[in-house]
Amino acid sequence: MELLLDFGARFLHQLQSPTLAFLLGGILIAALGSRLTIPDAIYKFIVFMLLLKVGLKGGMAIGDADIGAMLLPAFFAVVVGCLTVVIGRYTLALLPGIRTEDGIATAGLFGAVSGSTLAAGTVVLESEGISYEPWAVALYPFMDIPALVLAIVLASVYLKKKDGSGEKVAIWPIVKESLQGPALSALLLGITLGLFTNPEKVFDSFYEPLFRGLLSVLMLIMGIEAYARLNELRRVAHWFAVYAAVAPLMNGLIAFGLGYIAHVLTGFSPGGVVLLAIIAGSSSDISGPPTLRAGIPTANPSSYIGSSTSIGTPVAIAIGIPLYIGLAQLVFGA
Repeated sequence: MELLLDFGARFLHQLQSPTLAFLLGGILIAALGSRLTIPDAIYKFIVFMLLLKVGLKGGMAIGDADIGAMLLPAFFAVVVGCLTVVIGRYTLALLPGIRTEDGIATAGLFGAVSGSTLAAGTVVLESEGISYEPWAVALYPFMDIPALVLAIVLASVYLKKKDGSGEKVAIWPIVKESLQGPALSALLLGITLGLFTNPEKVFDSFYEPLFRGLLSVLMLIMGIEAYARLNELRRVAHWFAVYAAVAPLMNGLIAFGLGYIAHVLTGFSPGGVVLLAIIAGSSSDISGPPTLRAGIPTANPSSYIGSSTSIGTPVAIAIGIPLYIGLAQLVFGA
């Protein structure tokens, strides 16, 4: 009982962090009818800056890292991304009132990764003094790309069987579309620059000081957007709302369990385990939607974008991040 009370106290403490407060503040002012709007160009610029910074830090760390230590966490990232899509294909996509391609697309978006949630997670971990392998941010594409590719392949196979077409599904165009997405491009650019150049001076003097302020604005924008997207979600089956509330936590806990195995076998840090869970609990908000629009054009964007933005992302950030940190403190005694 004492352990549960201690866990609950830690969980409530995490909810008071500035990162989560700005997200909840955005939801609140939108619910109160505020007309505050922030131009989309500013939102995209902030996301680019945050992911470039995260990538730079990860790239600099990879240069000094033991590549062997990265292999198991990277493999588990691939497993979680694919497993999320498979679970969604045989649960959400089969529920009454759900079009199969809509269910698969939604599972694909929840298997993919949110750059903004990743950025928020790194800030919360650092503010709590929880160390993690800086290269852990590079696990992003290992989860993101397989999830999107598998979702598009499964949907394409389903639709081709449905219409009797025997055409083969081309994999490379899907991978290329994912790699060219703005979020993943920014992260990979940062990793490359951090790995092969010496960006320490510009990183310390420019990117690091701006990071928390930019993230707070991004969380405010995401809170406003989450409330606005609720109208879209109301147009589709209520099962999407249930899935969006459950999937982030389920995916995160699966990743936490696999991360714990990596901890036992390779010494993967508790902070790294938490970050893997945060990545798994997120749902792509930038590069995923256009990739799925192009790959599964018959799927209804209101189902997968509405589920992710209005419910999935707030759950992943406001509940998921404190949950995984509290769980790590309980499991690892941190």
